[in-house]
Amino acid sequence: MKNRLPSLVASALLAGASWSATAATLNISIDNDPGKLDPSQSSMLTERIVYQSIFDKLLDLDETGKIIPMLAERWTVSDDQKTYTLFLRKGVKFQDGTPFNAEAVEFNLLRGQEKTSLRRNELKYIKSVSVVDSSTIKIELSAAFSPFLSVLTDRAGMMSSPEAVKKFGDDYVNNPVGTGPFIYKGRLKGATLTLEKNPNYWQEGLPKVDGVVYKVMNDVNVAFNNLRSGQVDITNRFPYKELSNLQANGKYAVINKPSLGFRGFYMNTGRPPFDKKEVREAVDILIDRNAIAKVVYNGAVSAGHSPFSKAHFSNGVADAPPKVDLARAKELLKAAGKEGGFAFKLTLPTTPEELQVGQMIQGMLRPAGISVTLEKAELATQIEAGKAGNFEALFVGWSGRPDPDQNVYDFVVTNGPQNYSHYGTKEVDDLLQKARVENGDAKRKDYYDQAMAILVKDVPYVYLNHDNVLFGISKAVKGFKYVPDGVIRTATISK
Repeated sequence: MKNRLPSLVASALLAGASWSATAATLNISIDNDPGKLDPSQSSMLTERIVYQSIFDKLLDLDETGKIIPMLAERWTVSDDQKTYTLFLRKGVKFQDGTPFNAEAVEFNLLRGQEKTSLRRNELKYIKSVSVVDSSTIKIELSAAFSPFLSVLTDRAGMMSSPEAVKKFGDDYVNNPVGTGPFIYKGRLKGATLTLEKNPNYWQEGLPKVDGVVYKVMNDVNVAFNNLRSGQVDITNRFPYKELSNLQANGKYAVINKPSLGFRGFYMNTGRPPFDKKEVREAVDILIDRNAIAKVVYNGAVSAGHSPFSKAHFSNGVADAPPKVDLARAKELLKAAGKEGGFAFKLTLPTTPEELQVGQMIQGMLRPAGISVTLEKAELATQIEAGKAGNFEALFVGWSGRPDPDQNVYDFVVTNGPQNYSHYGTKEVDDLLQKARVENGDAKRKDYYDQAMAILVKDVPYVYLNHDNVLFGISKAVKGFKYVPDGVIRTATISK
């Protein structure tokens, strides 16, 4: 495609990216600027979107959500479910020219267990990693762990170059090196992130385009206008209000499919007013989730009350939204010594939809004397506030993972890396632990049901809905494959 580079790509050149003026460039809008380009430090969906182009994983998911080979060609699991042997692809190299092999896998898995890694709970059951030979790795678990293969299809299974990690140290978050189809070339913070084709990619014939530019567009309407004008080829979000106008348009299509994730907000149980569970429960039962789904999201979400959408076998009765009950909420507030109501600050993303949700929550809580102040913040800022416990209520959702453990454990278990509510109870910890080591879906669901019966009363997190994945895609794009994890894979795409 011989056309002039968009001005934002030209800006990325100034940031240090080398680029061919005749390159066939895939332009993707993302709604948040990725924070850290290191899978071990990641907690943002937009980071996962970018990672799919830079890093390959040990395993992947197909279009039905089934686990399939990637850097591991095949694997075996012992009868006791504690020993996993992975047989790796031969001849694969990292983008810096160093070999991908069993030693590299060992390095990445052990690094993922380090105290500073956000992957540590996902990999905590690894007791030992043994290099059998250059293309075979044996992983011994301390206990059976049902989600283990699923974990390897996402960030914990993404392989970084050991040499690059050692070379860049703490600055590796700005210098990612994987085995993926595209090589990181540079970024202009808040504007663009530029990737270039990996000429030595191990999958023959891939990637199909010469580069990818991710354009940061926080406003979904700006992204939509860029899709219509051809300035972007794919948007990772789509305006809900435009879903009624699709049939009349010939330039773009929309992927509108249920996700594995959830949306809602944390309440900080470590400080007033949310240190009292009666206060948290009162907030929870004052919110009309069905009204929010209809008014804000044009029906492109399902109202929910748990981390488990209907796509998970663990979905249960807890997911049914509670009936709004003002009288009961007032009783709970009186029991907590808050009969006159109280005020709190809800920190929200900068998107218009979440602001509208916040405004609806303001109105829903007002009859109980609860005053809500809304504060907008970028997602990366919210996550840092969550880690530090520096907030009262924090609106942060989760894009979802195939195994239910990945949707609940880190968020509510005591001292979990994404337990921003600072909640913890031994009973929930024990139930979720049992669900981790049980293989049968029916028994695992029973443990999740028991845990949710506690969580819907303790309410460390207010679950609002399970949103759909909404991608806008130019009809000039070919080879796009939707995968249920809701992440855009670029290797097969052409235009």
